[in-house]
Formats: sequence, structure tokens, C-alpha cells
Amino acid sequence: MAANFKIRISKKNDSLHLNLSGELDGTSAHELLNVLRNHPQRVSRIFIHTDYLSHLHSFGREVFRNNMGAFRNYSAKLVFTGENASQFAIKGLNHIRKEDR
Repeated sequence: MAANFKIRISKKNDSLHLNLSGELDGTSAHELLNVLRNHPQRVSRIFIHTDYLSHLHSFGREVFRNNMGAFRNYSAKLVFTGENASQFAIKGLNHIRKEDR
């Protein structure tokens, strides 16, 4: 994992907020996927804030995208925010892309 990658997690009402910072490489992408797999089932939306990612390695982005198929029937909607939101776009999944907060 990139030494500077961090996920700050907070919950507001029925939403979970994941604030990503640092570099997203392959191992960091798996860490993010594990957080999504283990989220509390009582949330309707998960906001993934990408503004503080300093670099998205192409391999990390592909690891994330290639493993998102497991979330096709996910109960929570994934909402990507920030300047890097479009890097996470995956057609056909139950999520919303939002470019800015």
C-alpha cells in the first residue's frame, strides 16, 4: 500500500463518508474495497470523497474497477465526489457520480 494512503471514515445520519487522501495504488484500492464490503448495513449512501487523492495509479484504478462487480446488488448507493470522481466511473453499476461537493 502507498505509505501515505488514508481513509477517514465518518457517519452522518444514514450516510457513510469515506475521505480518501494520498496515493491510490493496487493495495490501497483493495483496502478501499474492504471498507466498502464491511460497511454498516444501515446506510443508504456511501460518499467517497476524492479531492485529497494526490495520485491515482492506473493499476490502483483498474483494481478498484475490476472488483466493483461484486457490488452490483449493493443496497447503498455509491456517490463519488471531488475532482477525481470521474476516474472511478463504472458503467452499469448502481452508483451516482457527483463531480463536486
